[in-house]
Amino acid sequence: MDSWVRFTAQSQGRERIFRAAQYASALVAYSLQTSGASPELVICIKQLEAHLSLGRKCEYINENITPCNVCCHFNHLSSGMCVSTVFRLGNSAEALEAAKRAIHLSDLVLRFCITVSHLNRAMYLGCDNLLWAGKVGLATTLDQDKWSQRSFRYYLFALIMNLSRDAYEISMLAQREARVQSKVGSEANGRPSCASTTLLAGRVRAHLGLLCHVLRANPPLLLDVLKNCCDLFIPLDRLGLLKTSPGVVAFCGLSSSILSILTISQPWLKLKP
Repeated sequence: MDSWVRFTAQSQGRERIFRAAQYASALVAYSLQTSGASPELVICIKQLEAHLSLGRKCEYINENITPCNVCCHFNHLSSGMCVSTVFRLGNSAEALEAAKRAIHLSDLVLRFCITVSHLNRAMYLGCDNLLWAGKVGLATTLDQDKWSQRSFRYYLFALIMNLSRDAYEISMLAQREARVQSKVGSEANGRPSCASTTLLAGRVRAHLGLLCHVLRANPPLLLDVLKNCCDLFIPLDRLGLLKTSPGVVAFCGLSSSILSILTISQPWLKLKP
């Protein structure tokens, strides 16, 4: 219970819960739609998804204001019905601070990947805030399509940097493990096989076995790879680079949200630095 209280006290934890609920609603709506459910029920679930998406970008101090009626209450700001609305500018600032810290990393590859990833994440969140302002009427002249595409491009670049960092980490750990295995079992090398195909297949199996061993021995790295791979389908689909179904996008978003909740609630599972 204490860990749950600490988790929900974090803004990132609350945002991930909203995100998981949003994509779960999208997955339910897609499943109902494909199974021939009533249009009214599908519309209701889709409206819940939209409210949750909007609610992720707000935080409410007034307990009577919920994400489902944010649009109505936002029109009454001047009458004091909404005490406070907070943009996710804090997360943007946090990403910039993380980029500043990453600049001082000694490893050149990690420094580049992590810094560029945080910078793109900050730009993505900044664009997301502008889109939120447009949806609630603060920026009525905002071109939603253009800024949405720009937002997902920054999101895609951040994920590419994250996966590049994961690949580098895997490569370094695999090389280290290979050196250890070569020292321990140098006598098991034997004579090379006469068949080149057999030799190639053996090398492929050895590399796959080494990859599985590295990921199994490093749960934070494994979770980070899975989370980034799941997230990758979202901008690829929205940018039209890899068209999938709404169900696939919703499932990937829900999976990455659950993995993020796991890494936030269990700090030892978070990849460092």
